[in-house]
Parts: sequence; C-alpha cells; structure tokens
Amino acid sequence: MVAPQTIVPHGDVTDDQPGDGGPQSEGPPLREVTMTDFFNPAFSGITCFSCGEPHELGRTHTVCRACGLPLRVELRLDSTMTPAGIIDSSVSSMWRYEPVLPVSGSASVSLTEGWTPLVEAGDGAWVKDEARNPTGSFKARGMSMAVSAAAALGVERLVAPSAGNAAGALSAYGAAAGIPVLVSMPEDTPEAFVKECRHYGAEVQLVTGTISDAGKWLAEHRTSDDFDVSTLKEPYRIEGKKTMAYELWEQFQGDLPDVIVYPTGGGTGLVGMWKAFDEMEAMGWIGSGRPRMVSVQAAGCAPVVTAFESGAERTEPWEGAVTSAFGLRVPSPIGGFLCLRAIRETNGTAVAVPEDEIAPAAAALAAATGVDVCPEGGAAWAALTRLKGQGWVTDSDRVVVFNTGTGLKYR
Repeated sequence: MVAPQTIVPHGDVTDDQPGDGGPQSEGPPLREVTMTDFFNPAFSGITCFSCGEPHELGRTHTVCRACGLPLRVELRLDSTMTPAGIIDSSVSSMWRYEPVLPVSGSASVSLTEGWTPLVEAGDGAWVKDEARNPTGSFKARGMSMAVSAAAALGVERLVAPSAGNAAGALSAYGAAAGIPVLVSMPEDTPEAFVKECRHYGAEVQLVTGTISDAGKWLAEHRTSDDFDVSTLKEPYRIEGKKTMAYELWEQFQGDLPDVIVYPTGGGTGLVGMWKAFDEMEAMGWIGSGRPRMVSVQAAGCAPVVTAFESGAERTEPWEGAVTSAFGLRVPSPIGGFLCLRAIRETNGTAVAVPEDEIAPAAAALAAATGVDVCPEGGAAWAALTRLKGQGWVTDSDRVVVFNTGTGLKYR
C-alpha cells in the first residue's frame, strides 16, 4: 500500500433540494442541438436510476418522466479507455477527465474547478479539501457541468433552491455563462451565502423554513421557461461531482482509499463517486473492490442514517430538521435511495453526529491541519472519531474525509 500524493491545484481556487418523487414533465422546449457540437462521443444516453426509462439526447431533462426519480448519464466505456488516454495532466481542473464527462471541454463553463488537494491529517487519514474550489465548495464541480449542459441546450434562466453553497456556485457559473439565475434559500441561511449570490447578480428569495420549503416556493413561482438545476433533479450535476473519485484514484497513484467519509445532504457527491467507481471498473482501472462509503449526517436531520439503520430502501421526510451544518439540513433528499444503495453496495455505514460535536470537531481539524473546515466537514471528522472508537475504522485503513466547503462563510 502506498501513501497518496498530496497534490496542490494550480490556478484559483451541501446537497440541498427536496423531491416529491412523482412523474414530471421534460424541461422547457429549446432549440435543436447537434450532440457532436457540445457533447462527448462517449455520451450514449440518459436513463432513470430507478426504473431504467430512456430519455432522448439533445434536450433538457429534469427527473424521470415515468417515475419522477433521478436520471443518470450513460457512457460507452471499455478497456481501450486507459488512464493515459483519458487523463489530460496538463489541465488542472476536473476537465482533465473530459473523455468520461458528457460535455466537451470546448463547451465547458469553467472557473477552474476541481483538482483539489489531499491534506494529511495523521493516523492514516487525509482531508480532501473542497474549499479550494471556486466559490469555496464542492458545489462548483456539479454546477460547472450542469451550467455547461444548460448553456449548450439554450436554457434561458436557471433556478434552484439551496441551503447556501449550491446557490453561490449556481450564481457564479450562471454569471460566467451569461444566464440569469434565481435561487430560493431558507431565511436563516448565513448572510455570507446570500451576499455571495447577489454579488454574482443572481435574484435571491428568502423563505421561511428549510430547503424543502424553499423548493416549494420555487415550484410555485418559477416560469415555464425556467430550468431547475436542483440536486439530482437534472442529470449533469452528478457528472461533475463524480470527478472527486477520479481525483482520488490519481492521488492514490492508481489505487483508492479504504474508507471515504462524506457529509451527506442531498448526496450527489456520494452517488457520483459510487457511479465513477463502476466506470473505472468498466474501463479496467480497478477491480470489484470499493472504498467503504460512510454517509455522515447531523443528528438533527438524519433521514439517510435512519433509513440505513432500519434496513429501509428509501428515506422518509425528516420532521423538524435542525442543525448548524446547513448543507446537511435536507429533510427529503430525492436521491436518498441512491445514497442507501451506495452505502450498502460498498459495505459502508451511516453516522448521525450530535450537534454539540460538530463545531469542536471542525475547530480541532482546522487547528491540526490548517484547513478552513466547514461545519459539514466537522461532522465528517467527528464521525471518523466515532468509527475509530467503535473499531469500524482500524489503524491500517487509509481514510479520506471530505471537507465540502470553506468555514469562512459561516463566521
């Protein structure tokens, strides 16, 4: 076993949306798009994660028209797609993996997102520091891909509910693409997130309640020409988030860690990495082994943890969600069933962290590493401490803990 490389990116440098699970219509009618103009040759289709319903290429899609659940991008992958042929090491962003992404690099809306460093945290643990992304969080990855696809397809306005970081990223990438943005956010969202969105020229609506309530407001007030890029309510954000797994493969020098500890709100990144591991196996980069994936939530909002512990296949809406880790305050994740599948298929687990452990863990990790740890990252670090105490994580395990954003916006 070799230790991973600590890779520092060049250049500049929490899942949050409700879902009702019902069948929904396609996105707004748009211009005809020739796939070869904007999309990669490997991009072969769009199907439903749940029922397998196929959807046409060359137009916008929200959720599955048959069952209302999330859609996935299908790619043509085989053993001829070697790392040397796929990875462009001259590109210091997530677009270094362009051949396994749906959108071509020439059509990308990019602010140099991804290719974030691993920071050693001692005792076989590393922090994947997503705070180094543009707008200070991992949301930049998903929004870069989603906005790139939306721009290629001629979307006129982008909308989404958000607990904070997704709104900031959407606002920035919308500005970069020249597409207007409307975001709805809980009224108790820290002011820094709201100011960030307005700084990029986005329209912001503050709503009483949680992100679920923000989503309801948006559903009632958006127009027929608006395109919703909520978490897992369109198929492309997950394609940006999956690049975190490809980076880990590179940073562990063609290997993967034993355990991934991931703060989970809507779960796009968890599901994205799970999807990426299957892609790597299809190309012959890895075998059937997988990192054990750990879903971390706050005790005050833990629908995935509760479903995992009860053996359920789907999450149930969480009543009275409360936590200072706003990216984890997602009471009704539409992709909850996918998070559960990812956890179980990788022999992982799910941990609910008490509220009084989150801030001290974030401070302790920051003091030990110099990483600006957000509350969600603090929850993940606290979860790792618990798992070590239980013996679920051993001294021989190589563990990656995700710090999903900068703590600066919370202070």
